[in-house]
Amino acid sequence: MSQQPQNGRVTELPAILSLSSQALEEWLAEHGAPAYRRKQVWGWMARGAASFDEMADIPKSLRSELDREFRITSLRMVATSQADRGLTTKTLYELDGGHSVESVVMRYADRSTLCISSQAGCPIGCPFCATGKFPFGRNLKAHEIVEQALDAARMLPAEGRRLSHVVFMGMGEPMANYQSVVESVRRLSDPELVGISPRRIVVSTSGLIPRIEQLAQEKLAVTLAISLHAARDDLRDVLVPINRKYPVADLVVSAQAYAGTTGRRVSYEWVLLAGVNDTERDARELGSLLRGKLAHVNLIPFNPVEDTPYRAPDRAGVRRFKELVEAQGLNVTVRDTRGRDADAACGQLHERVMRERQTVPAS
Repeated sequence: MSQQPQNGRVTELPAILSLSSQALEEWLAEHGAPAYRRKQVWGWMARGAASFDEMADIPKSLRSELDREFRITSLRMVATSQADRGLTTKTLYELDGGHSVESVVMRYADRSTLCISSQAGCPIGCPFCATGKFPFGRNLKAHEIVEQALDAARMLPAEGRRLSHVVFMGMGEPMANYQSVVESVRRLSDPELVGISPRRIVVSTSGLIPRIEQLAQEKLAVTLAISLHAARDDLRDVLVPINRKYPVADLVVSAQAYAGTTGRRVSYEWVLLAGVNDTERDARELGSLLRGKLAHVNLIPFNPVEDTPYRAPDRAGVRRFKELVEAQGLNVTVRDTRGRDADAACGQLHERVMRERQTVPAS
């Protein structure tokens, strides 16, 4: 990794993707290189170049200049884990400054999906989520989000696959890091970089209504996912504490306004917690809330998290609740839960690695 001294300290070089296309073209001009070299650099990044020296159609002198002034990525891989017979890969990265984030690649028969992080930690504090158990770190920069996708895109071609979908459902509340998330979506959909259609990008939120309204005006056509988990305020106040500021009825009005503006059906996420939100009453309340709306319910069996009082319903319980919701006239699916043996619930790999570090005696 390239470094340079500054004021007696070692300072990380900027990552190449921290530059916008315009900024990189300006840098190239300052170094006597034509603007079209920018497309070549982006093309190599999209193809998974691990160093500037791999960029064979760029003059060696320019590659050397790039290497002197930039890093190919700012992410440092800390740990990986595999599950589902190799179909799920979870990666823990260290960011500049020492915080860590996770991403998960999930391989299906017809697609390869990346679950991406937008924050180191999460300020929302949902009690069933592993991410909420440790202190909030910081927002990710747009290039740190994109670098997660490029790293995933790098591993898949050797398997005869390509990255086709991105879901902002990793660590963090995407709408609380709004500008970086929107910028990263634009870059993820840039055909010169990752090239994923916005329609194959899902941005989730626990319910920041002003940001939902703002996103509707961005003309991005991404799918909005609402982390709902309860249809009545007294329960959602506990499961999703931001509900105390943005009540569930107002949230659904905002989400449906997004659907009306964009023409995109909203996904409502519902983590199933046995005996908490999987009752007949919950199904009725969900039906009353969403019936007749441009909406889809996505049921997610709980991935158990240590030191929480919650547990997952058994398969019969999941099936029963799905049937109860369908009886309310709603479109509903059960998510194919991945990585139960790979710490794949949000924040779990981070928690395990941090715990292991704390138990290693100092040398």
